[in-house]
Amino acid sequence: MALITQIGDELKAAMKAGEVVKRDTLRFFQSALKNAAIEARKPVAEFTDAEVEAVAKKLVKQRKDSIAQYQAAGRADLVEKERAELVFIEAYLPAQLSREAVEAAVEKVLAAMPDATVKDMGRVMGAVMKETVGAADGNLVRELVSAKLK
Repeated sequence: MALITQIGDELKAAMKAGEVVKRDTLRFFQSALKNAAIEARKPVAEFTDAEVEAVAKKLVKQRKDSIAQYQAAGRADLVEKERAELVFIEAYLPAQLSREAVEAAVEKVLAAMPDATVKDMGRVMGAVMKETVGAADGNLVRELVSAKLK
């Protein structure tokens, strides 16, 4: 089933079940998809699963950034709200690699670039992200690469 159809079906189910947070999150997700469709100048119905996943990744990143800011401000109520939304959005993304798998990918890339220094961090990160095909968290990759290049 296409992700667009799945989002619509789950939204209907959430509305029938009275799940307010899920309903609101999926409505926001659909709104973000419509905005992306306007930018791409094509109907939402023609979006591929990869395009839907790209929008979901953007929303996940926004939620994680918001969580960090709310934690810094001491707003536990808003942190919980963002975490609840994050769970529903992450359901539309492929499974993320474990820390060990990302470490192995970093080691593999660094073995191919033995002369890499801290100045090559962007190049190394790009190669790792390409190696993991978007299944690795960018912050984790940055953390591991910077630790290895010191």
